[in-house]
Amino acid sequence: MIRQKWTRAWCCVFLCMLSSISMLPVNPVYGALAKKPVKPAVVSEEPSGISADAAVLMDVATGDLLFGKQPNKRRPPASTTKIMTAILGLELGRSDEVVTVSQKAAAVGEATLHLDPAEKINLYELITGALVRSGNDACVAIAEHIAGSEEQFVKLMNRKALALGAQNTHFENTNGLPLKEHYSTAYDLALIARHGLQIPQFASITRQKETKIHFLEPDVFMDLRNTNKLLWNYPYADGVKTGTTTAAGKCLVASATKDGRQLLVVVLNAPDRFGDAKKLLEWGFEKTETVRLFNAGQTIAEFPSIKESVQVFSRDPIDISISKVERKKVQTRIIWEKPANLPVQAGERLGHLEVWLEDQKVTSVPLLSEKEVVGDGSSLRRLFPFLQGK
Repeated sequence: MIRQKWTRAWCCVFLCMLSSISMLPVNPVYGALAKKPVKPAVVSEEPSGISADAAVLMDVATGDLLFGKQPNKRRPPASTTKIMTAILGLELGRSDEVVTVSQKAAAVGEATLHLDPAEKINLYELITGALVRSGNDACVAIAEHIAGSEEQFVKLMNRKALALGAQNTHFENTNGLPLKEHYSTAYDLALIARHGLQIPQFASITRQKETKIHFLEPDVFMDLRNTNKLLWNYPYADGVKTGTTTAAGKCLVASATKDGRQLLVVVLNAPDRFGDAKKLLEWGFEKTETVRLFNAGQTIAEFPSIKESVQVFSRDPIDISISKVERKKVQTRIIWEKPANLPVQAGERLGHLEVWLEDQKVTSVPLLSEKEVVGDGSSLRRLFPFLQGK
C-alpha cells in the first residue's frame, strides 16, 4: 500500500511538470511543443444545418481538425467533464483497487448511482458507472480515492488539461455540475477525449450500450444503460460521453470508426445533439480522408553535408487528414536546423519537415540523421583560430 501511494504521488508530480512544460513558449524552429492548429482544414463544402452553438470534428489518429464552429468558445461542459475524471482514474489508479464510498460522495445529487456511505466497489466499476450512467456521486468517490479529496483531484484535472494542450479549460469539480468558473471548449474537449480513446479501458467502457457493475459490499449488481443514444442509431458509433445541464444545454462528445478510420465530434449546446453528431461524422467520412505522406523510417531528403551525404527520415509515419478535394494542394517544406559542416550523430535531429495546405501549416515533424558523420576538426579551427597547428 505504501509503494502504491508513493507511485501515485510521483504520477501527480509528473502531471505538475507536464503542466509547466505546456505553458512554455514554443520555439518556431524546433517546434517541440507545437500544437495542432485550431483552424479547421480548408474545405470547399462544409456541413450546414448544425444546431450546436459550438462544434468540432477531429481525426483521432492525426489530431487534425476537419470542421470547426466556434471551436474555442468557452462554454459549460456539463457531464462531458467526466471524461477527464475517468482518464485520471484509469491513469493514476489500478482497476482492482477497492473504493469505500464516503458520506460526501453519497450525498451528491442529480444523475447518480445512488451510492450509500461505506459501500465498497472496485475502481474500474466506479469509473464505468461515471462514464456509462453519468454518476455524479461516482466521480466524487473516484476523486477522493485517488487524491484524498475532490479539491485536490480537480487540481490534477486542470494540470492534465494543460498538459494535453487544452488551454481554454478550467475545472471546478469532477462531474460538471454548474459552477461559474467551470468551462471548456469544443476543441479542448476533443483533445481530452482523443487522449482518452488511446486508453484501451476508456475506449472499451464508452462503447458499451449496456453493462453491469458489481458492488463488493453489499454484494449486488447494478444494470447500466449508456446515455449516448448515438450508440443505438448510428452503426459506426463507438463512444464517448453525453452532458446536459440548463446552463450547458445538450452536449455530446462522440466517436465513430468506419473502414479503420476513427473520427471524433464535439457538439455543445446542441438542441439536436445526436443529429448534429451523426451529420458531422457522415460528412467527415465522405468528404475528408487521411493521407500518408511518408512511412516511418522512409528517407525523406538528403542533408547538405560538406563531407558526405546524409539521408534523413521521420521516426513515425507522417499522416494528415484533409478534404479530399484539397489533396493536390498539399506542399512540404524542409527547414534545416544544423550547419552542414559540423559532425552528425546517428539519429540526431537535423531539421524538420513542414506540411502546408495553401497558407496553413498543418503539422511539423522532426527529421533525423540515418548515420553518423565524423568531423575532421576544420570547422572548429575556423571558429577558434588558436587551434591552428594542433
